[in-house]
Amino acid sequence: MEICNGVSVDSAFGSKLPSLAAALMLLWLCFTAPLIHAISKNQYAEALSKSILFFEGMRSGKLPADQRVTWRRDSALSDGSTSHVDLSGGYYDAGDNVKFGFPMAFTTTMLSWSVVESDHKLDEAGELKNAKNAVRWGSEYLLKAAATPNQLWVQVGDPNSDHNCWERPEEMDTPRPAYQVNAKNPGSDVAAETAAALAAASMVFQTAEPAYSRKLLSVAKKVFTFADRYRGAYSDVLKSAVSPFYSSYSGYKDELLWGAVWLYKASRDENYLRYIMNNGPDLGGTISTYLLSWDNKYCGAQVLLSKVFFSGKHKSLQAYKNRADDCVCSLLPGVPSSQATITPGGLLYHDSGSNLQYVTNAAFVLLTYSDYLASASQTVISCGGTLLTPDRLATFARRQVDYILGDNPKHYSYMVGFGYSYPQQVHHRASSLPSLQQHPARIQCGEGYSWFSSSKSNPNPLVGAVVGGPDRSDNYNDVRSNYQQAEPTTYINAALVGALAQLHASTAS
Repeated sequence: MEICNGVSVDSAFGSKLPSLAAALMLLWLCFTAPLIHAISKNQYAEALSKSILFFEGMRSGKLPADQRVTWRRDSALSDGSTSHVDLSGGYYDAGDNVKFGFPMAFTTTMLSWSVVESDHKLDEAGELKNAKNAVRWGSEYLLKAAATPNQLWVQVGDPNSDHNCWERPEEMDTPRPAYQVNAKNPGSDVAAETAAALAAASMVFQTAEPAYSRKLLSVAKKVFTFADRYRGAYSDVLKSAVSPFYSSYSGYKDELLWGAVWLYKASRDENYLRYIMNNGPDLGGTISTYLLSWDNKYCGAQVLLSKVFFSGKHKSLQAYKNRADDCVCSLLPGVPSSQATITPGGLLYHDSGSNLQYVTNAAFVLLTYSDYLASASQTVISCGGTLLTPDRLATFARRQVDYILGDNPKHYSYMVGFGYSYPQQVHHRASSLPSLQQHPARIQCGEGYSWFSSSKSNPNPLVGAVVGGPDRSDNYNDVRSNYQQAEPTTYINAALVGALAQLHASTAS
């Protein structure tokens, strides 16, 4: 029976009649259906290109000759020198000038996952090389950070001093201490995430650069052994250096599971699968969770393990497939097991601070799981008794990405440089201050606040940056001081790369 816009009860829910809640969800999809294809294939290609370009604006260290964001210059070249180690390179996490290792590793993992799932799609869009370069910029730094056994450098820069200044990264003079975890002061969360990042990156380079891939995987294995053998949360050790900025709120068990999953995927070593089977329940892997984030990796691990389950060789992973169902169901509105809050304009809303990080991760997970289900010829999943097709997951994911790109009540793009109306006062030091080319004279710590307080647009648009996004009522205040809404982060964009690649490939010309 057709309800609207070609959507039928059978296609959406199988043979079972929908409950009232499910019917309301179907109506919500119907009313938003005219918006779903508002973003064209060419626009997805443009957004994909810009989402990757953004990472060049976030680079630290010695910039390469082919650097495309030309208003940036070399920065933080002496990072690690006071500890007699080279820690130059890597990414600044957001609008500040600190290199936080925990979100940087997660960014590298998600960028790598995006490439692993969509390498051919990225190639067709002409962006595979750029995407790989973005992964490499993270993986090269993580190799430096993990160079010594049973020791991992996890941060460069004093965040408290940094956050009291508004300086260009090219000339910052705030303290740059390097922080580490080790056998006596463990950090299983950041170490296991680093292992996941290196293992995932090894898959990106497996075919074209096998020697580099092997190096990444070898270091990943050592870092994971360190993370598992010396257990503890890194924020318990480093305290105010990382808290409240990137405290390990969910603990370290999710990262141990996540790291083991990536090592199994990258190596196909059955020892990692046995580790998952033996330790997964104790690590919390078989509990239902909601959302994937830099802090909580359970949903991602469960989705990855579902693909192993679908191969038919490991039926003992049924519980993880069931939990993957629970996770994606919790993201969708109108089903009995939903935990989603949806704004009046249709955006998934979780938190007032940097909400779009949850949206981009959710969109990528939904699109990826939809592909896994379709490839396994699984036509429906059960969400609290309501049956949904893989297409329903993909439709909601597309709606989220389209909202970010401007298909929303404000007709406002939350990606800088995309569309006709987008954020002008992004909360980002390098973007908001004049470049060295424009203003060669030094800008001291406090002097930068005259630009911070200005009502003018940023002089250097950080093209491709996705900001924190609107509030629960779809409102956005484009003011530089509004860091909760106006600050971009690497881990907002990382999963968006994969989501855009998939949407570009699946959209008709």
